[in-house]
Amino acid sequence: MTYDAVVVGAGPAGSTCAYRLADRGARVLLLDRARFPRDKPCGGGVTGRAARLLPFSLEPVVEDVVGFVDLRLRYGKLHARGRGEPLVYMTQRLRLDQFLVEQAVAAGAEFRANCRVTGAEVKDEGVVVDAGGERIEAGALVGADGVNGIVGRALGLGGNRTVGVALEGNVPFRALDPGRYRGRAVIELAVLPGGYGWIFPKGDHANVGVGGWQSEGQKLRSALKRLCEAHGIAPDDVEGLRGYRLPLRAPGRPLARGRALLVGDAAGLIDPISGDGIFEAFLSADYAAEAVLDLIAGREDTLEPYGRRLDGRLATHLWASWGVKVALDRFPRPTFLLARNRIVWSAVERIVRGEVRDVAAVGGIARPPLKALALLARAAGDAGRAYRQI
Repeated sequence: MTYDAVVVGAGPAGSTCAYRLADRGARVLLLDRARFPRDKPCGGGVTGRAARLLPFSLEPVVEDVVGFVDLRLRYGKLHARGRGEPLVYMTQRLRLDQFLVEQAVAAGAEFRANCRVTGAEVKDEGVVVDAGGERIEAGALVGADGVNGIVGRALGLGGNRTVGVALEGNVPFRALDPGRYRGRAVIELAVLPGGYGWIFPKGDHANVGVGGWQSEGQKLRSALKRLCEAHGIAPDDVEGLRGYRLPLRAPGRPLARGRALLVGDAAGLIDPISGDGIFEAFLSADYAAEAVLDLIAGREDTLEPYGRRLDGRLATHLWASWGVKVALDRFPRPTFLLARNRIVWSAVERIVRGEVRDVAAVGGIARPPLKALALLARAAGDAGRAYRQI
């Protein structure tokens, strides 16, 4: 059978893209090398702005809703922020990814788990994917197969580099006070260069972790131990400890060529300051589906407009996020003082909830302190240059 599109990888970006295509009547094949349900290292938070991108509710897999945030700089004075309004929906990738696959299948996508892709080729008239010992033909190819995925490598797309590393695990609520963390996220800033520590509430446990620049990899275990000590958590109570890399697309590398494109982690799409990539996964899936539909309908000759459109949508946010990340490294205290300012935090909440597009769309009384934060980021050095030198 010839498909309109083959989607390689059934994480948030791949499954959501497959859903959107199938829901619009396209013949879609979704492939993943793992058996489902399967887990992935991840904090498991879906921001309000990410959830707004979905055409269905995530309520069936939401385990907690964060409406408050505790901020500290290097375990100093705690600053509580938030008004109880939903900011982040907490889930687990084991449940989230399975749920998204189910939505894609219900919309009409064909799903094959435990199916390894070994090659991909793009031709003028279509694509060929080698998977599970079969050669599969389709009109378009969506690479959603994660960091250094085979689609990007085979077609010379993405060019991801590792810019950060993280280490996380779970602590059962029997080992800590659940009332302290229910509905509340803890963010410990500047505990490592280029990163932070966190505690996120889930159904019967809390997720704890630390992250930083790639060069901090050897310090992650001691940093996680320090985080646990600061919250009265015994290191032996941390279960399922695992590390992972945070990718980012190399500057100037294409996201699409001919009849193939990349989405989500495969495209190196993460938020530099938080390390989160689920918003970017859902957004790229939406844009990718539109591009594939335009291609198979004959409205476009290639998928390349997708890359330009996505870059344009994310440019302002990425630049601002990189600037704050670099400023927090070089001028941690003044950057923190501005970031935890109630007016600035209110603007951050509006962005996280998806009420405004990005920092450029925030106006009113928040604009002066945001400008001060931008000046501090500029004083720390050009964010784009800093990234290119990593």
